Amino acid sequence: MADDPQRNFRSAYYEKVGFRGVEEKKSLEILLKDNPLDLEKLSTFSQRFPLPSMYRIHVWKVLLGILPPHSDSHSLVGGYRKEQYQDIVEALEVMRYINSSTPSTHTYLRMFQLESQVLPRCSETLPPNDENEDFLAISRAMEEIVDDSIDCYWLIKCFINQFHIKFGDSLPHLPKSLEHYLSQEEPRLLNHLRSIGALPQLPYSLWFNRCFAGCLPESSLQRVWDKVISGSCKILVFVALEILLSYKIILMGNTRPEGVIKFLCNIPQENTDAIVTKAIDLWQKYCGNPNHAV
Repeated sequence: MADDPQRNFRSAYYEKVGFRGVEEKKSLEILLKDNPLDLEKLSTFSQRFPLPSMYRIHVWKVLLGILPPHSDSHSLVGGYRKEQYQDIVEALEVMRYINSSTPSTHTYLRMFQLESQVLPRCSETLPPNDENEDFLAISRAMEEIVDDSIDCYWLIKCFINQFHIKFGDSLPHLPKSLEHYLSQEEPRLLNHLRSIGALPQLPYSLWFNRCFAGCLPESSLQRVWDKVISGSCKILVFVALEILLSYKIILMGNTRPEGVIKFLCNIPQENTDAIVTKAIDLWQKYCGNPNHAV
């Protein structure tokens, strides 16, 4: 979205009178009228602005490849996705992997395993265990965001696949990146966490592998996932950083690593919108805004 004084004045006015995001919503509506949709512009928009809730799921489906860029094919492709979903569920029922009482998140897991060709033998099937918890945590969060079970499964599957394809090589480096930015923002806190032995034990799996599913309420989480789906895993580092900064006093007063980890795995839920907002500000401060004009 090209910067110009008139637009900046309008945005400031709308925000002052309580209509923050009016300009951005209009811009997104214009982008969504393109045929084919411009994925680069949609990604850039999602990186720079929060997605309006009424368009979020549609934009996610396009950016994740569930729907094609050509808008006139969306209905047809949506029909194919529904048929494929029903075929997979029916196959799992016939093979007795799932039944009517199977929790939906466990059904999604078996569907994902079948499509990924890693479904265990039926005789070896056990309830999902710790190694499946990343998938299940993301599934539970997505269920809270998406009402339709078919959309929910496709979003879970494509979100997880895209995340590991795009960012799998970056994941092991995120803890060091967090240390670096914490040293810039609050070196005393970094030294404290290091001195009590808490630094290597921080809940990196919860923060990075699960993309904060199970840590943040869905109202805050979806704003983080906007950035991940549109192409940035670095946002996860800054959300973790802002959590540490926001609870600095509590963390500095804790001298036992297990106390630090227990608190960070169960942070208070009432302040998370502010944490995500500040995290996005930090992310933009260090990484900048995408410079592609929307």
